[in-house]
Amino acid sequence: MFTNREEAGNLVAEKLLQYKANKETVIVTIPRGGVATGYAIAKKLALPLEIVLSKKIGHPFNKEYAIGAVTLKNSILSDAALEVSQVYIHDETEQIRKLLKQRLESYYGDRKPMDLKDKIVILVDDGIATGNTMISCIQLIEMQNPLKIIVALPVAPPSAFKKIKEMEEVDEAICLSTPVNFQAVGQFYEEFSQIDDKEVIELLKNANEKLGLKKAN
Repeated sequence: MFTNREEAGNLVAEKLLQYKANKETVIVTIPRGGVATGYAIAKKLALPLEIVLSKKIGHPFNKEYAIGAVTLKNSILSDAALEVSQVYIHDETEQIRKLLKQRLESYYGDRKPMDLKDKIVILVDDGIATGNTMISCIQLIEMQNPLKIIVALPVAPPSAFKKIKEMEEVDEAICLSTPVNFQAVGQFYEEFSQIDDKEVIELLKNANEKLGLKKAN
């Protein structure tokens, strides 16, 4: 059980100390919840903080149950999507991409996302459930030809973490806890409040201004 996302991030950072202040390394996280975890890791390791935008496709009868995930450039679907209407999936994908474009503009403003080519990318979140969102992000990052992709998580169910760990694109995977009785990420946090867009923008700004990266490209 973690106290909050900050504590979880600090504990994850302890496993990544060899990358501290490494100029080739960047922390990349998934909004919104993952940004607080990513911020704690970036702060402890003196590394820049970036985001990757992805959102799950919820089942039409249970929006919390992910049947896939969408980024601005790619998408993945699980086996559960086979029983779902293709029209529904198409419409949801279009709506999600509109939302992600809005978030991109909101989070970055006039700043361009960092080029991840030849970078060691440490991809973090506050935890994963199905792993679909994380997988879509890994595939998106791989398109930029990074030097290495490391996935670092506080908590995940064993099956999802195994799936991530075995991906060809993943060079290393770290997870502090893989409980069998997994129902939702929030059950492993004492404090698991929602994070809004304003807080995401503030955390990104604070993390990168500390390193002189306010106008980083």
